[in-house]
Amino acid sequence: MKLVKGETVETEVTSAAYEGVGVARVNELVVFVRGGVPGDRVLARILRSKKRYAEAVVEQILQPSPQRVEPVCSYFQICGGCTWQNADYELQLQFKRQQVADLFCRIGGLSDVQVNPTLPSPKLYHYRNKMEFTFGSRRWLTREEIADPGPANKEFALGLHVPQRFDKVLDIERCHLATLVTSEIVNHVRRVAQGNDWAPYDTIKHEGYLKNLVIRVSEFSQQVLVNLVTTERHTSRMEFLARELVSRFPQVTTVVNSVNASRSPVATGEEEIYYGSGSLVEKIGPVAYTLEASTFFQPNTLQAERLYGVVRDFARLSGRETLLDLYCGIGGITLFLADQVAQAIGVENQARSVELARQNAAANSTENCEFLESDAAAYMRETAGRSSPPPDVVTIDPPRVGMHPDLVESLLRLGPRRIVYVSCNPATQARDLEVLTGQYAVEKIQPVDMFPHTYHIENVVALERR
Repeated sequence: MKLVKGETVETEVTSAAYEGVGVARVNELVVFVRGGVPGDRVLARILRSKKRYAEAVVEQILQPSPQRVEPVCSYFQICGGCTWQNADYELQLQFKRQQVADLFCRIGGLSDVQVNPTLPSPKLYHYRNKMEFTFGSRRWLTREEIADPGPANKEFALGLHVPQRFDKVLDIERCHLATLVTSEIVNHVRRVAQGNDWAPYDTIKHEGYLKNLVIRVSEFSQQVLVNLVTTERHTSRMEFLARELVSRFPQVTTVVNSVNASRSPVATGEEEIYYGSGSLVEKIGPVAYTLEASTFFQPNTLQAERLYGVVRDFARLSGRETLLDLYCGIGGITLFLADQVAQAIGVENQARSVELARQNAAANSTENCEFLESDAAAYMRETAGRSSPPPDVVTIDPPRVGMHPDLVESLLRLGPRRIVYVSCNPATQARDLEVLTGQYAVEKIQPVDMFPHTYHIENVVALERR
């Protein structure tokens, strides 16, 4: 029997799906229940009904799961960032391990492999070293704000996008994933902007000044980098804001303005420094890294050290190997493993990241690293055709889309002895492994919880040539 949009059904949530939703059944039909925790007995309102499944949201909890906990954030289930803040952390870790196992079986055809228990994060809250906030001229109103006809400015918001609404921004005073100083800076920038009538960007009309606020905090030094992304350069405003931030927050060591006049929502642009050096220093283990406003770096510093430790252990280095690190960024994994190998080569297609990788190598007095600016697939096509010996170990940490098919084929032709594949998307990782396992055996699989309370999973796989 097909369910009808808007109707309410009673059901029990029995498991969890990949993107953090509960799974239930009504009349043998699978129902994905947003806000449901396995073990909950709920009344769920049907949001969408299809032939093979339905989507719903919890209207009332009739009997809570023993593993349900009270969310700490008042924006839970509104901003969409923390899908599992209502579930016990041990249960979250179990979900993530199971998701990796299910994806590897369903997509990669790897039903006979052992997935290790998920490595927990040292911090459960305030672990993110970088956050991007959005300014908006169309504020998403919470139920409390709708009920209270108070002074909330409905044409100004600084916070996070509401899921599936590019034009609506939820005004946020505190994010429990960000550091405490990050939330304090957000609130102060909001006061400064509203007090001086700085207009937020309107995504529909393509007008306004303020687009994004990016805040990066070093776990190592506690230095703070603030980047205001705007549609135009306005020197007097930025000089004023820089003075405000530096005088109020001694942790702020650099203030940057990135100008992005396009309709693109990316929080980057042509940069100008208004205070400090434009960068800060982070450390993972003994290695120091210089980071700028738009630099990619693992967002959970303490857990990144454990992630890199897993990569090191899976690589099983003796000190004699040649290491090839694809998608190396600013040299995160390359430099972390450099003292374990004879030679390390990092490949990255972003020119500025390659420059920073070279600077980081020099700053750490690391002399056995070479960093090359190249697309990974193009580099591998050229390298796989050479007659010189292949690298002994290849480490790979691609974006969410995974590896290009050409890169996978080139990797097979190159034939390194060992591959360590790091992924922030186990679904595309499983797709790539389906091809790689023709020549490589899966030795170990280690999920790493880089993002507690979210459905995101970092996963590391060790592959040995057959």
